[in-house]
Amino acid sequence: MNKILIITHTGDNFSIEKVTEYISENNCEVIRFDVDLYPLQNKLSTRFEDGKWISILETPEKKHRLDDISAVWYRRAYNIGSGLKEELDSKFYGAAMGEVRTTLFGFLESIDVYSLGKPSVYRRLDSKEEQLKIAHKIGLQIPESSLTNNPEEAKQFIVKHKNVVAKMQTGFAIYEDGVESVVFTNVVNEDKLEELDTLLYCPMQFQKKIEKKKELRITIVGRDVYAFEIDSQQSEAAKIDWRKDGVNLIDKWIPAELPTDIEAKLLELLDVYHIDYGAIDMIVSPEDEYYFIEINCAGEFFWLDNLTEGNLISKSIADILCDKAPRRNNMVLV
Repeated sequence: MNKILIITHTGDNFSIEKVTEYISENNCEVIRFDVDLYPLQNKLSTRFEDGKWISILETPEKKHRLDDISAVWYRRAYNIGSGLKEELDSKFYGAAMGEVRTTLFGFLESIDVYSLGKPSVYRRLDSKEEQLKIAHKIGLQIPESSLTNNPEEAKQFIVKHKNVVAKMQTGFAIYEDGVESVVFTNVVNEDKLEELDTLLYCPMQFQKKIEKKKELRITIVGRDVYAFEIDSQQSEAAKIDWRKDGVNLIDKWIPAELPTDIEAKLLELLDVYHIDYGAIDMIVSPEDEYYFIEINCAGEFFWLDNLTEGNLISKSIADILCDKAPRRNNMVLV
């Protein structure tokens, strides 16, 4: 029986269970590696002896051989080393966490089987600048953009385009008194030019504001394309960033039909990155122009999966992991 390794954490949502169900239906076995239990509860070992590499994951429940897995899904790597800070003297904690992360990610990079996602791929997709350049090069329309920490550059861009949105390139959040405040996309106009002087300390991404007829979330698994749309303008809170009212809009997404050329270009985008999973955000203007905003190689999909008959996105993920669907080969040695 083929073994599929899933990299996640104990607080992940039910999408793991859905994918696991379909993997089981494909007569494959799942090994779950919760990284927040590493290293205090999960033990990972790799050794080279007698001309062979052997990897072992020991969880509180069972010891697993990992050198004979057939595929890996790098889903999430949240809260690595949870609890370790409380166990170690503070002077050792930083160095120990460095070794924990290096060992885990080194193992994931070196796995010589098909991998749906890798740490290095996630790091590459962090570059919003490269995303926009590639999307533009393959013929997708993108908003006029500026990425800068130069206040004067930003001011000139805003004055030229009038209606501009500002966004962070990462999952930027501010923590104060134990409370997390996520920084969403916001409108910046000429009235706020003086506030941009602090840009010197932290770069931001600015884009010409695109009026929205609808917003699209497109999940691609291998060659399977699942497109959904939302009229975000129905909610005052969601007009600029639908995530601000995401909970209230969660059941208002509906299936969407993509133009043939747009779908082909999105598949080409995954070809360029050599990935088999992408959660893509697009805007459709009142003139029916399609604007590429970004692709996330680990973007969430569970709420859209529930809108398909039988959780088809989960099925596509399971099929590609079990080699029952076409996939872009990314083994270390081919």
